[in-house]
Amino acid sequence: MTLHITGDAAADTLLTENPLALLVGMLLDQQIAMETAFTGPLKIEQRTGSMDAATIAAYDPDALASVFKETPAVHRFPGSMAARVQSLCQALVDEWGGDAAALWTEGDPDGATVLKRLKALPGFGEQKAKIFLALLGKQYGFTGEGWREASAPYGEDGSFRSVADITSPESLTKVREFKRAAKAAVKG
Repeated sequence: MTLHITGDAAADTLLTENPLALLVGMLLDQQIAMETAFTGPLKIEQRTGSMDAATIAAYDPDALASVFKETPAVHRFPGSMAARVQSLCQALVDEWGGDAAALWTEGDPDGATVLKRLKALPGFGEQKAKIFLALLGKQYGFTGEGWREASAPYGEDGSFRSVADITSPESLTKVREFKRAAKAAVKG
């Protein structure tokens, strides 16, 4: 299994191989392009030398904010997002021994349990948690019972609603079209 979210082979490899990178990418996915959000973990790793929860949690907050501000910036709101990433990493250290994958592997959890665990993380509300659960189920090999139902509507088979559905440039285009149509419908 290899993720194809960013169009950058190195970033996609990191997302595929490092569960924390994938979780951080999801956290960063707000108010910026999905590809930019999910390349953020690679920028963080290249600039800090690590994509490890304990290392990032212990990083000097001002230094981490500076890392996020380097050009190209990790996020358009580098200070606040550096703090959010650090809070996420601290929560993983405190609650999960620094192991992001434990959220969906520890105790052989079902979909509803993983959703609850995700929603307990800093920066993960209902929608972000459901999208991430759908990404785990559709592309990351999570097979916990009821994951599609718990991640609804994002877990729907054959949909193009979110990052969970991006497997190619064509699917990225379909997700963008869906999001554009959804925004237009809201504006009415």
